[in-house]
Amino acid sequence: MKCRKEAHEDQMDSHQLELKSICSTPQLLNSSTFTKIFPFHIISANYHYFRAKKAFSMQSTLIDATEQHVVKYFQEHIDEKYFYHNIQHTRDVRDAAARLGQGYALSHDDLEDLIVAAWFHDTGFDGGGAGHELRSQKNARLFLSEQGHPEERIQKIENLIEATQMVFKPRYLLEEILRDSDYSHLGSELYWDRCSRIRQELLMTRQNFMTEEEWVEFELDFVTRHHYHTDLGLQYFEDGKQQNIRQLRKYQLRIQPPDESTENGKKKKKKWNVPGLETPHGRGVETMYRNIYRTHLDLSAIADNKANIMLSVNAIIISIVVSSLMPQFKMHPILIAPTFLLLFVCLTALVFAILSTQPKVTTGMFSRDDIENKRSNLLFFGNFFNMTLEDFQWGMNEMIKDNDFLYSSMTRDIYYLGKVLAQKYRFLRICYKVFMFGLIAAVLAFGVALYFYEI
Repeated sequence: MKCRKEAHEDQMDSHQLELKSICSTPQLLNSSTFTKIFPFHIISANYHYFRAKKAFSMQSTLIDATEQHVVKYFQEHIDEKYFYHNIQHTRDVRDAAARLGQGYALSHDDLEDLIVAAWFHDTGFDGGGAGHELRSQKNARLFLSEQGHPEERIQKIENLIEATQMVFKPRYLLEEILRDSDYSHLGSELYWDRCSRIRQELLMTRQNFMTEEEWVEFELDFVTRHHYHTDLGLQYFEDGKQQNIRQLRKYQLRIQPPDESTENGKKKKKKWNVPGLETPHGRGVETMYRNIYRTHLDLSAIADNKANIMLSVNAIIISIVVSSLMPQFKMHPILIAPTFLLLFVCLTALVFAILSTQPKVTTGMFSRDDIENKRSNLLFFGNFFNMTLEDFQWGMNEMIKDNDFLYSSMTRDIYYLGKVLAQKYRFLRICYKVFMFGLIAAVLAFGVALYFYEI
């Protein structure tokens, strides 16, 4: 997103309601929606940033092997609930590091080590966010040792990965470059998309809920305290970062006007999410859950509709084959093989279509101990149909009284809805592939049979 010019600041008022609805739903907060709201932009820093992708053309077998390894590692080991710390963020850091490294005319070895460190710096999220830098260092050492990389350069790459820690103070240029690259999105059009992804990630991985006002204040506090370490980092990203800060402050004024945020001339103190305190939830969080539930239910309905189509089509084909073709076997035995092939295809597709709609049987029971320890999910009928009415009412009352329990139950419910959807679509995918390729094979078999029958 390109930031709008100061001369057009008054145009924000006409988009106030739209901005509020978009920012209150994190998954909708991306660069395309902000481009719609803020039609005027500045392009200097962002132009240089994205030009890095085309400018970086360093030939390196090690970097190519590292990219393939890390991409596969993310696919196999990093949970999809890390909406921000994913392979796209890693590529963004790689691009920014390449741009800055070439700007400083680094040697081939230094630039290569810098890019390799950028690729590995977040692979430690396979074990969660805490201590991920140490796990990333171990992952890099294991891979580079297998590649025969010199020990002193492996240690240098480990030091670079260590420098991405927020509390770590970079000691020399390469560490400063990688640190600036890790936060380059703060000064680019990527900021708004990455901002929403971080919010989603905190929600899914830490059950960390913030109201819109708290989230904007949290972002402002972080971005204003951040600083770039290199001169080129300042040149490429600082202007964009300051523009993003101004946008955040303007939005803060719209969701929390001065007369609501001050009392007797003093700013009200915010209550942040800390253990032991009840967590407030704004309309943004509620809207997000509502949209997620609606999306999951729509996808489930689509999957069931697709399965019903396959059930109907294959049942009709089987009926026609049994009633029309099988009686012809005595007169035309050459049709036996292609007919049974067609039956096999239809029956196989039918089985997978049935499996995709088959309900999963659960115990339908949670104990009071499960509810007291917040291990239950009473939002799904399959978890409570064997409970007594008294126990169910007690459990629901306990959940309603505790915001954290309520929202964690909703999060857990969404997670398992997603697991069920994944299974449905996996069976459907197999069903449609079997039907498509099997039908082609059956038609070819009938064609061959008819050809030899005529001969």
